Amino acid sequence: MSKLTYIRCGDYDIPNLKLSVQPETSIGKYGRRRKSYLKEHRPILYNQLLMSEKLYPHLLEIDRTAQERVDTMLPHMMETAGVTEELKARAPMRWVGLMNTLKAQAGEVIFQELIYI
Repeated sequence: MSKLTYIRCGDYDIPNLKLSVQPETSIGKYGRRRKSYLKEHRPILYNQLLMSEKLYPHLLEIDRTAQERVDTMLPHMMETAGVTEELKARAPMRWVGLMNTLKAQAGEVIFQELIYI
């Protein structure tokens, strides 16, 4: 481990800590929601992940996993609810309403299983 350096701030010596540069990959909706949850409800875990530089990879993994789950759940939910291309052509507003409902349901499942743990 390298030697710590300190910055003088008034009467106090503050450790000069810097995180390494993180990749420029953007975090999606589920990763941002996980970060917000950790920051508000699990601050100790949030700080541990942040200081060990594992927060960003954790958020990327949560986001990737959540998106994959939504992509696999949605077709099954559409089939069960009877949301088809025929319905889309026949009653587009009903189709949009059902799709919005199914996306919201899938999102709630993801939030309970991956985000709020």
